[in-house]
Amino acid sequence: MLHKSLSIFFIFFLHVYTHAESITNISITGNNSISRGTILSYIGIESGDEISSEILQKTKEILESTDLFSSVNIAIEDNKLIINLTENPTIKFFDVLGFKEDKVLSVQDVIKLQKNFNLTPGKVFVKSNLTNFSNFVKDLYQSSAHYDAKIKIKSSVDDKNRVSISVDIDEGDRALIGKFSISGNNFFDQDSLIELFDMGESDFFIINYFTEKDHFDRKKFDSGVQKLRNRYLSEGFLDMSIEKSTIALNKNTNKLEINIIIFEGMQYKVGEVRISGDTLGISHKDLLSLIGLSSGDPFKRSQIIKGIQNIEKIYKDKGYAFSNVSSDTKKVSNETLDILLNLSHEELIYIKRINISGNTRTQDDVIRRKFNINEGGVYSKKEIDDSIRAIKRLGFFSDVKFDLKRRLKDSDQVDIFITVEETKTGEMSIGLSHSNASGAAINAGISQKNILGTGNTLNANLTNSSAVDEVSFYFKDPNFGEKDNHSISYGFFNKTLDASNIDASSYTLDESGLILGYGLPVSGVSEVFLETRISSIDLFCGDDLKNTHEISDCASKDKLDIPISFTYSSNSLNDSFFPTDGKLSTITSVITTPLSDFKYIKFESNFKKYTPIFSDKTLKISNRINYATGYGGDKLPFFKRYYEGGSSSVRGFDFNSLGAKYSNDKPKGGEFSFVSSFGLGAPASIIGMDNENIRLIAFIDAGAISETVENISFSDVRSSLGFQLSWLTPIGPLGLHLAQPILKKTGDNSKTFSFDLGSTF
Repeated sequence: MLHKSLSIFFIFFLHVYTHAESITNISITGNNSISRGTILSYIGIESGDEISSEILQKTKEILESTDLFSSVNIAIEDNKLIINLTENPTIKFFDVLGFKEDKVLSVQDVIKLQKNFNLTPGKVFVKSNLTNFSNFVKDLYQSSAHYDAKIKIKSSVDDKNRVSISVDIDEGDRALIGKFSISGNNFFDQDSLIELFDMGESDFFIINYFTEKDHFDRKKFDSGVQKLRNRYLSEGFLDMSIEKSTIALNKNTNKLEINIIIFEGMQYKVGEVRISGDTLGISHKDLLSLIGLSSGDPFKRSQIIKGIQNIEKIYKDKGYAFSNVSSDTKKVSNETLDILLNLSHEELIYIKRINISGNTRTQDDVIRRKFNINEGGVYSKKEIDDSIRAIKRLGFFSDVKFDLKRRLKDSDQVDIFITVEETKTGEMSIGLSHSNASGAAINAGISQKNILGTGNTLNANLTNSSAVDEVSFYFKDPNFGEKDNHSISYGFFNKTLDASNIDASSYTLDESGLILGYGLPVSGVSEVFLETRISSIDLFCGDDLKNTHEISDCASKDKLDIPISFTYSSNSLNDSFFPTDGKLSTITSVITTPLSDFKYIKFESNFKKYTPIFSDKTLKISNRINYATGYGGDKLPFFKRYYEGGSSSVRGFDFNSLGAKYSNDKPKGGEFSFVSSFGLGAPASIIGMDNENIRLIAFIDAGAISETVENISFSDVRSSLGFQLSWLTPIGPLGLHLAQPILKKTGDNSKTFSFDLGSTF
């Protein structure tokens, strides 16, 4: 047996040896752009090596696998290894034509795909890469319901072995969604489930033009299916499954018919909720209340996740930044699950450093004084969140980001990193402007609410228009005397108003005076502010007013007006420009002093509330109520009345046009007014625009104005419906309003379009 094995080995060795040759030289031809050294590094053969037919075949396969050559020939002649190559051409240019931007492909998408498939100019052309590119693009169009999309490829090679490639895409017609249905559902109605998909049957055609809801997209469909599963899982249907989903093209209508068949299964109930671990002295009852589920309740996964987040938040608020609440479930019957929660935390965490970056203009102290927590203090998630919101409310920054990093050597300490992105907080200007309040005007001045990065406000303006001539100066220090949130303000003004040029009665008001104010903090988000104005007023009336019951006011000249105002304000908004959560409210009372020649009081309130809904949308509710009257036997001066209508009031109506009018059709104004508004805001992506500085708002406005509060009636109410585009431009916030009155009376002056600077959501 051993003899036989040795014989076989000898025969094999003799066969290999007789077919192996020792090469003395390596010749490579046909390589124009690829160096000899690169080729040798691929094959790993040197002069003096013994080469067999098997090695030759393996070398050929290696070179072909590089995709650098269209042909590879290898031979041995006179102990010389000869390699003849034909290189693939290099790409001269690669053009993709015919696609409509951002429908299925964008220019950026094409650039990324070229890189991913190695089809950029200068790369060696590999035919399989082009085939894979073409197949990938076709699949993209198929997944977006462009079933008849065609791709044509043209290529040519020049005398320098460079290939020019042109890919022409014929997108064809997109098959739109004609029918979308879900069956097998009992717990949820079909409409609420279909709403989980960012597509479906067509909306009203005007809305559908912007939303493109009936455009099928595979990614959106798959995302919707996952949301559908999560919806059931969150309500305790743990056995829910997608039995079948079909997406079929109806050739008669050329529209897609989508049907999803689901199996709901049973809804599990909560058995017992058990809590173990370190509870930090918090009672089980209080912890269970944070979960919000009791025995017998439907098992809601989303509720459990929310409860865990609530518990972790308490731990983080107490300084345990790195806490952990783990959950598990135990099936105790066919319908019941026990919930097991284990609470744990690491050591108490302290803040070592608060680092601020990105503030090229704003001084660090302006930001730091908004922090409710100091370096060396115990970490608190709530205090940090409140501090970030306070920084955003300054209105100095378009973005504020927060990051937390644990120190390597001191595990009980963290560094906080605040990165801000500054926005335009003011301007120096000279030029022309136009507004509803003053018409065309020549302006010069400076408006800065963060002067020299100190957080102080400075406004100095010179205005000359057909309606208003004004010189004013105003300064506010929000941190007066180094006392946190104590503020002082002062200024002066001289203003001449020709009311006939702002759609009011013909009178001219010349007023000069001083402003003094002081504010005190009440809490982290509220303050009280006391302000007095001391001014001298000269009033000159036109004939239309002199011949009315305003004659007593018109007889007044060179009068002293000294009102004192008391304002309470509260601001818990999470952003200054585009808030999505929080409240803003102000209540102001005004009364003139005994030294004043006018006797009147005013009560003014303004309330705004923002609530996040539907993930990325925000509901805004705002109300403004104003009331003024005379006292001590005097009536309210007519030029102190309120006016309503316009872009900052009830949109869809002309500026100052609401309420009673004089015989010459000029508005009288009134002692009482209110305006309410409901708005639903969304990012610009809802209409296909990718811009974080733009919001689209749908709104309903309603308001009324009455000569006296006793005479107000429903007939005074006006209402409108419309859209607003708010844009944070480089020169400040800009609001574009498109509104249509829905409750109006004959004789009302409507105004469909208006715009103003300084308008946010």
